[in-house]
Amino acid sequence: MKFLCLYRPGTSTERTAPPSAQEIETMSHLLGDMAKAGVLIATEGCMPSANGMKLRIESGRFTLTDGPFPETKELIAGLCLMQCQSKEEAVEWGKRFLSVVGIGESEIRQVYDVPRE
Repeated sequence: MKFLCLYRPGTSTERTAPPSAQEIETMSHLLGDMAKAGVLIATEGCMPSANGMKLRIESGRFTLTDGPFPETKELIAGLCLMQCQSKEEAVEWGKRFLSVVGIGESEIRQVYDVPRE
């Protein structure tokens, strides 16, 4: 089963600086463990929302809003795509991730796995 894990930081201000060397090293250890376990498909951190945009469609009309976005509780700071044996395994990896980042929340969603011909 594939799971998408979206990370939202739990701070009231958005981070605008890249991770420190120590933060990268700590995260690299976790990602190495995930790769060894065969669960890591992809992972990425997101740039600040000032570099982003929101695209919306309603009644056939598109609206594009440039960042930054004021509601920091809704910001997605990173993502991870995992191949796990169960929802419980995905939650355990999510717990390890949050332990590394120290604050925030992760939304874990199972991904439709449509067979390819």
